[in-house]
Amino acid sequence: MAMWTGCRQEEPASKSAVKGSPQAVPAPAVPVPAVPVPAVPAPAPNAAPDNAPPDGRPVIACFGDSITAGFGLDPGQSFPDLLQQDLDHRGYKYRVANLGVSGDTTQDGVARLPQLMAEKPMIVLLELGANDGLRGLPLAVTRSNLEEIILAIHTGGRIILAGMTLPPNYGPEYIPKFEAVYRDLAARFKLTLIPFLLEGVGGNAGLMQRDGLHPNAAGARRVEETVRKTIEPLLKHTAP
Repeated sequence: MAMWTGCRQEEPASKSAVKGSPQAVPAPAVPVPAVPVPAVPAPAPNAAPDNAPPDGRPVIACFGDSITAGFGLDPGQSFPDLLQQDLDHRGYKYRVANLGVSGDTTQDGVARLPQLMAEKPMIVLLELGANDGLRGLPLAVTRSNLEEIILAIHTGGRIILAGMTLPPNYGPEYIPKFEAVYRDLAARFKLTLIPFLLEGVGGNAGLMQRDGLHPNAAGARRVEETVRKTIEPLLKHTAP
């Protein structure tokens, strides 16, 4: 197979250069002063117009990992995106902030607390811990990190804790203890608990991606329904 080597090919000599003919004497170059061109700053991507009013709607922050981020889905298909569309359609004037980051553990969530608190959320859906379990991290560490996040949010917002479970191969000893972390924290801090965020989705091949860990578009719609039904009693309805 031929391969382009990237070598530069020399330009052929000019046909007008005939042996014995006088060589043309180039005219001296006349310097031209450079005229400075003022730089025009490029607009920031997705920048709002200067006259756009600030979005004063109360914030529902979805703070989680790849399930919240919408891993493997097209833009607009994550459950927070669907929740925003659903609430808009139902006349609820809230802004849903998707603060999901694929691969995040509870320790990463602690590190991102300033990002969360900057949103000044009225309600937080806390969806972290699955990656701790998948990596076999000590449950005491997961519990401690979730406690730290909960205590930080408790100063200004309501919390919905999204429980998770693990694939069966993690064993009958580890899995129940992992699930109990969410139940215990919800009871201790009097939080609204979704026992299993992927209820009716996890283990259903028609609603999961091929990796068996993340919902597909139809599965994300089912997750959104679960979240909306849980969160709706906390919302103030405004007619559209």
